Amino acid sequence: MDYARMRAIAEGLLEHAPDPIHGIEITPDGILMLMGPSGTHELVAMRLRRQLEHQLRDGLAAHTAGDVEDPSIGILRRPDLVVLPEASMDTPGAFHPQDIELTTEIAAPTNHSTAYTQKMHDYPAMGIPLYLLIDPRSGTLAVMSDPGTGTDGLPCYRARHDYAFGDKVSVGPWTVDSSEFPLYKA
Repeated sequence: MDYARMRAIAEGLLEHAPDPIHGIEITPDGILMLMGPSGTHELVAMRLRRQLEHQLRDGLAAHTAGDVEDPSIGILRRPDLVVLPEASMDTPGAFHPQDIELTTEIAAPTNHSTAYTQKMHDYPAMGIPLYLLIDPRSGTLAVMSDPGTGTDGLPCYRARHDYAFGDKVSVGPWTVDSSEFPLYKA
C-alpha cells in the first residue's frame, strides 16, 4: 500500500479512536495507535525540556509534541521530545526530519521494544543526527549519533554512549542531568 493511502487510513482511524489514543505512527510495517503516556513518562519529558530550554541557542526550541514525517521512506513518528528551529513550528502538519536536531524517546513501561528496535532504525533512516533514549524502567540512557549505514546495509546510528540515571550526559552540544529523572514505580 502506498504511503499516502496509509496516511489517509491512519487519520480516519484516529478520528474514531477511543479517548486513551493520543496519536498515530506509520512505518513500512503498518499503522500504530498510541496510548497516552504515564505521569512518570510526562515528568521525564518535562524535566528534559526544561533543562534543554536553558541551553538552546536563539531560534531553537525543545518541543514535546508533534509528528516527524518522511513520506519518501513511509515513516511517521511521534517522538516524546524534539529539538528543532522555532521557524519549523510555524508550518502546518508534521515536522520534516531534516529540521530535527535531536529526537528523544522515553521507553514505555510495557511496550519499550519500539524505542529500542524500530526507532533505532527509523530515526537514522530519516537522517536525524541525535537520538536520546531514556529508560525509566532500568534507569539508563543512551545517546546515539552519526546516522549512516551499518555493515548489514541498513540505516543505523554508528555511535552509541550508554549512561545511568545520575550521570551528567553530553547530548551533542547540550548537557542533560539525568539525576532529575524518576524511575517508573512498580
